[in-house]
Amino acid sequence: MARKRKGRDISGWLVVDKPAGLTSTAVVNKVRWALEAKKAGHAGTLDPEATGVLAVALGEATKTVPYITDALKAYTFTVRLGQATNTDDAEGEVIATSDARPSDEEIKAALGQFIGEIMQVPPKFSAVKIDGQRAYKLARDGDEDFEIAARPLWVEELVLVDRPDPDHVVLEMTCGKGGYVRSIARDLGAALGCHGHVKELRRIWSGPFDAADGLSLEEIERMQRTPELDTHLRPLEEGLADLPELKCTPEGATRLRNGNPGMVLASDVEYGDEAWASIDGKAVAVGIYKAGELHPSRVFNQ
Repeated sequence: MARKRKGRDISGWLVVDKPAGLTSTAVVNKVRWALEAKKAGHAGTLDPEATGVLAVALGEATKTVPYITDALKAYTFTVRLGQATNTDDAEGEVIATSDARPSDEEIKAALGQFIGEIMQVPPKFSAVKIDGQRAYKLARDGDEDFEIAARPLWVEELVLVDRPDPDHVVLEMTCGKGGYVRSIARDLGAALGCHGHVKELRRIWSGPFDAADGLSLEEIERMQRTPELDTHLRPLEEGLADLPELKCTPEGATRLRNGNPGMVLASDVEYGDEAWASIDGKAVAVGIYKAGELHPSRVFNQ
């Protein structure tokens, strides 16, 4: 018999403003302990030294994580010009330098090649798998001769927002799933002929969640294991913000909860679209809409 997981059956999202110096997994573990939750996960890893919004899903909300992971995200980051590192960020070893310093106009002109559908090679110090092993493990073991295949990335926007001094440029980027800001800094430095790496990185929003609304770890620790922290939980339905909502009948809700197609009320959703069904404002299931019914792929137990 499987051992029963300890903790409370709570569901929802807690938005954290992650500090530098912690892994995303460590933050999730702290939140799970603070809320005494049975189950927790996050929607999109941040590097340990990065800060900003880390949306932590609890309970049934973990079923909506893929929709936040797939959503657009925005970052503000500082690129250190004139230096390349082996990790493409300030934590790594400097492997090349340049005295060249491009002008603001040259930087703005170069940004255009990184907007739209681009092909991006992830950093060698990343979690990408190479023949079953994580790239960062191969790199740490000294095997840096491996190649990582380029992969597509949608970049909605990439703009210069500040130039505090000749060595640094502050950029803001909005992109889709799977983007590596470190790769943008590295490739921009290469395109400008001066090298570059990320010095500071902050995720300012991810899907419907904004860092400005996030709790600090100090606030979470102050409220841990108290009803006050529960009041900051956001409904799991926020994780479905990018999908159309369909109202379902009580009979349809019962069928959906049992994993069967359920009747939903008419809407402008087209045949074959992915959507979610609700009753009394609560999500019942996510699935594919077909001829007046939702065929569920995920069912929520609320």
